[in-house]
Amino acid sequence: MTASDPYTTFSTMVTEPNQPLVTRLIAERAEAHRQYNEALTALDRAIQSSPAWPPAPSPYDEQKLPEINNAWPRLPAGGPPRPPGWRGRIADVAWHMVAPLFEQQMAFNAALVEHLNRNVAAHREGQVALAAALPALREGFDALVRFESLLVQFLQRLTPLADARERAFHDELAELRHVAEVAQRAAILAKREIDRATVTAPSTAAVAAAAASAEPAPGDGYKYIGFEDRFRGSEEEIRSRLADYVPYFEGSSDVVDIGCGRGEFLDLLRQSGISARGLDLNPAMVDACAAKGLQASSGDALAFLRGLPDGSIGGLIAVQVIEHLDPAYLSEFLQVAYYKLRPGSRMVLETINPACWVAFFESYIRDLSHVRPIHPETLQYMLHASGFSPVEIVYRAPIAEEARLQRVTPRPEHFGDAATDSMTELVSAFNRNMDRLNGRLFTFQDYAAVARVGG
Repeated sequence: MTASDPYTTFSTMVTEPNQPLVTRLIAERAEAHRQYNEALTALDRAIQSSPAWPPAPSPYDEQKLPEINNAWPRLPAGGPPRPPGWRGRIADVAWHMVAPLFEQQMAFNAALVEHLNRNVAAHREGQVALAAALPALREGFDALVRFESLLVQFLQRLTPLADARERAFHDELAELRHVAEVAQRAAILAKREIDRATVTAPSTAAVAAAAASAEPAPGDGYKYIGFEDRFRGSEEEIRSRLADYVPYFEGSSDVVDIGCGRGEFLDLLRQSGISARGLDLNPAMVDACAAKGLQASSGDALAFLRGLPDGSIGGLIAVQVIEHLDPAYLSEFLQVAYYKLRPGSRMVLETINPACWVAFFESYIRDLSHVRPIHPETLQYMLHASGFSPVEIVYRAPIAEEARLQRVTPRPEHFGDAATDSMTELVSAFNRNMDRLNGRLFTFQDYAAVARVGG
């Protein structure tokens, strides 16, 4: 396959995104959020408060002004009256000496009175204007404070709106990624089928046999991989969940993983030094295992086991497989597996727990390839009937406490003395019913039957 091959080009585009660009964009978005929050905090702290405004000034005091206007000319015109005789001559000399002083005082009085009279109007207008301006300033400042507060509230409401748009964008992006992954797998499988077709053209009989087969076309295998990616979990999540099963096979060899999928458990066994091989009906899953250097093949589980010598395998695991099997097929599968396993070896069968309401309605019926749910006690009985002993049922994936029905805490102080006993009894009955429902509906989503071959 050359670098210009369109299948390779498309595969590279959808499976190898520009991670540095994505990382940079995420960092830039985080920095923008940080700067926005800092600016919003600073703006919130800068909101002003209305000060204590002074009262309007008192009216201009002009009460004494009429009296001043009447009293300022203290000397009569032409001077004081002149007495007769020698007294008159003495008065003339005295007046001649003091007249300049009185004239200066009279000029000062006249100027002062004129100044007071000329400024009365200005003082009146200033007081009126100031009395009118203070309420207007107060109202304007209060309006500015209200505007600042409303502005901060508006900016605060932008954050949830942006978060909602961002969540919607991430949902759309995730959906786009799923579509791209499915398209990429379709391109790879189509290329593989084209390559195979160029080597061996199918005969008419082979075409008829494929058309009559109940199995989906091989080219649709990528769809189930995409289904597992979305609803069962990523490879990292599956590896984490399957790691608990590795200790059951310590010291074993030749372990078989039925329905090995993408090879998560095969890889865990390889890391633990346990030899194993996988089997899966889906060729796309087998190709995924081969890409990791894992040994896997495609085929029917029962036919595969029948082709092995008795006592030739040292362990068997089937995770989320048996719910895909018809009851008669499952019964025969268990019996054949018993004979193919070595004495003392274990078989682990994990499946959805139909006794849990959440598991049945949110996991089991979602997968169209499921045939029949299997109750834990039913599977345990079938394993015993096939010769396995002991058979342990291990429950897994508990429903989170916050997702369960919640109990009520009685508060006698809210009932009153007369109603305390009856309300306490009612609350206790309610809690007992909640416990029963939780025990039926919200327990463990999966369980595993761990069966051992005696000997």
